[in-house]
Amino acid sequence: MSPTPDTLTGKTALVTGASRGIGRAIALALGRRGAHVAVHYNAASDAADEVVGLIHAAGGQAWALQADLSDPDAAATLAGDLRKTLRERNGDDGLDILVNNAGVGLRARLADVTPEGFDRVLQVNLKTPFFLIQHCLPILRNPGRIINISSMGTRAAYPEMSVYAPAKAGLEALTLLLASELGARGITVNAVLPGATATDLNQRARDPETARVIAQTIALGRVGQPEDIADIVAFLASNEGRWVTGQSIDATGGQRL
Repeated sequence: MSPTPDTLTGKTALVTGASRGIGRAIALALGRRGAHVAVHYNAASDAADEVVGLIHAAGGQAWALQADLSDPDAAATLAGDLRKTLRERNGDDGLDILVNNAGVGLRARLADVTPEGFDRVLQVNLKTPFFLIQHCLPILRNPGRIINISSMGTRAAYPEMSVYAPAKAGLEALTLLLASELGARGITVNAVLPGATATDLNQRARDPETARVIAQTIALGRVGQPEDIADIVAFLASNEGRWVTGQSIDATGGQRL
């Protein structure tokens, strides 16, 4: 972790899905800037502990929280665990930054989608973030930050994203209306839309040959890296991003313009 200005010193953040990929990079970026980071994970406890260790090694503060976000009760459980841990660590349960990053994909066209698959994608990508925001709003300090990780699949047609893209589109609609509702509190609400990003969940973008083909559709000539997305999130979380709200920010390097 290279030196970075402590633009988030004294802030507390929750990042869902922070044990790997884009979420991992976001947690590290916020921790590098001085935030105390709750690193949420589902099953990868070792990976979450590694993220916590990296933040500690750089002089930051972090801890891991587990929750299966496909569980209908997960939002309430995670928010409750967060509040309890914050009180134990800080003496109060105030939160400054909520990053709804966790998500699940389903590569299936309309005809191949089952009700079970549909429900799981909607639960993790839209319903749980909705209710996690609801449960966290009472402890979100003014001026707070809510950052939702969406997808370029909401602006470009990918037929195999027949459930994933509508779920993310719902998250973007939620972003817009919450920005209006929470503006009086100084809380900004934004969505970030990654494109092809080299993570363990996107093996196509990690494969050199496939990545070169994808790069031909990207204005900046390469696939994204998790840090490309994380730095945008860190900006939105900081005071420098205070005048940006209600936006769905394309973070694709100009993919499929």
